[in-house]
Amino acid sequence: MKFETLIHRYGLVGTIKLALDLIQTKLFFNNCRIVRRPIYIRSDKKYTLGRNLTIGVGLRLDCFLEGIVDFGNDIQINDHVHIAAISKISIGDHTLIASRVFISDHNHGRFDSNALGEGPDTPPAQRPLHAKPVHIGNNVWIGESVCVLPGVTIGDGAVIGAGSVVTRDIPARCVAVGNPARVIRQWDDSTHEWQRV
Repeated sequence: MKFETLIHRYGLVGTIKLALDLIQTKLFFNNCRIVRRPIYIRSDKKYTLGRNLTIGVGLRLDCFLEGIVDFGNDIQINDHVHIAAISKISIGDHTLIASRVFISDHNHGRFDSNALGEGPDTPPAQRPLHAKPVHIGNNVWIGESVCVLPGVTIGDGAVIGAGSVVTRDIPARCVAVGNPARVIRQWDDSTHEWQRV
């Protein structure tokens, strides 16, 4: 892209920031397309970055304890996304993640049992952590301000609508919306259309 085009699109300050981000990317994340600053990574290299990864401003990536995050190829992550793992989170190829998305494989305490130390009288930060892996397939589109919670699998080609809270598995080639997210459309191969469910 020509310098004049960059100036027109991003302005002078934006173009300088973009240049600095590209330099940082080539120095520290050489297989990525671009990693925009600031980026917060709290991990001992317990993550894998696929080819051509695009990361927006303010990504927070937490890999604690045995946590692993695997990014596929050609993923685009927009601004202010928080991904937190103590078990495993995998994100498939060609996935698009909008801004302000939260993806976690763990909770502070369990809410399906009466285990000691996990009730409301225990401060949340002192409750035991419980984890279930999260898997996001290929070609998934996760909309603005979505929460993806522990133990969820989102199938290939799924679309998660803005503001949704994903608490259970979403099948491949479906559109899911709401809190909790539920499937409202499914792709029909015979008509090449999204059909209401």
